[in-house]
Amino acid sequence: MRRRRLALSVLLGAAALAVAAYPVRGTWWGGWILAVAEAGIVGGLADWFAVTALFRRPLGLPIPHTALIPANWELLAARVGTMVGERVLTLRFLLDEIARLDVGGWLARAAERLERRDLEAATRAVVREAAAGLSPAAAGELAARVQRLLRDAPLAPALARALELACDHGWVERAAGALARALAGALEREEVRAAVTALVDEVLARYRDTLPLYPRLALGVADALGFVDRARIVGALHAGLRELAADDRHPVRRRLAEEARRLAARLRAEPALGARVEALKAEWLGGPVAARLVPDAAGALRRALLTDVARPDSEVVAWLVDRLERWRRALLADATLRARLDEWVKARAAELVTRYHGRLATFIEKGVHALGPEGAVRLVEEHAGDDLQFIRVNGTVVGGLAGGLLYGIHLLLHGW
Repeated sequence: MRRRRLALSVLLGAAALAVAAYPVRGTWWGGWILAVAEAGIVGGLADWFAVTALFRRPLGLPIPHTALIPANWELLAARVGTMVGERVLTLRFLLDEIARLDVGGWLARAAERLERRDLEAATRAVVREAAAGLSPAAAGELAARVQRLLRDAPLAPALARALELACDHGWVERAAGALARALAGALEREEVRAAVTALVDEVLARYRDTLPLYPRLALGVADALGFVDRARIVGALHAGLRELAADDRHPVRRRLAEEARRLAARLRAEPALGARVEALKAEWLGGPVAARLVPDAAGALRRALLTDVARPDSEVVAWLVDRLERWRRALLADATLRARLDEWVKARAAELVTRYHGRLATFIEKGVHALGPEGAVRLVEEHAGDDLQFIRVNGTVVGGLAGGLLYGIHLLLHGW
């Protein structure tokens, strides 16, 4: 706007100079000034017309070949996309620029500036936003996607790999210890102990019913005489669970890990077992239990995350930050790791650029096309409109100088 006023001021200045020089046009110098002013007016008006004709019809008149950008905005979009996609941002240029990047150095400098409290704040914010954004609708969509993935992907190889990882990292033993610890803690409550005692009594009664006559009578007599002590059985179970929870090398833990590894091998080697797993998966995914369980699990996960992340000593945040801090230190200390990350990131970026470069021109064209004629005019005016106003200024000044030069030649040829 300021440069537009400048161009108008220069044009009005030329008109004022013409008016001032008109009374003395009979003198050589007055005629020369008038010629300069008149030529400046003509040049300024001509360039005003030219600049205005790019964007709209001058004075609203239906003059042919005006309002060029609104009339040709679709062709403009296509040509801008072709120019930028095929001549400016060429594939070779982009690949060379990617190769010159120092991704490893950037990562190292970023890791050096970060501190644990920065990682904790960022992790807490990300977890909170992710949990808060998991609305019931989003949870339902996520559940549907998970079900589709599970339905399409073979479960047996993935389950075998998960079991192998769990065995390699000792997760099976730790899970067994955690489960034993939880059960032992539950058995310390009177209501749970009473329920387990009743369950033991029911199991004994069913076992007694399966026995022949004489063993059943013997077991009944032993029970009547108090030799079958249900409280002692529950106490032995409680003691065994506490021992299992406390001993990292407990035989039961090792046996569970061995069985898990054996099951993983069977899932890989026995097609019949894999087929049974797939059949169970399909039956479970198609049943009503999965339809209710997955959304309920997503909702429970959301509530648990929000509750945990609200605590100052959040376990989820601490777990994630510990691993991020470990990766940060490894990135600072290991030059080989930085080089490998640099190479990997550049390779992936080059793959993406190579794969999608052919769509770059179309992408830019659609972006410009989406602006519409008015948007295209506004875009050009915002980025080049002020500079175009200098064309009007230059037209007035250059026109005036040209008029003065021609009038000077006229005076020389006619001897003043």
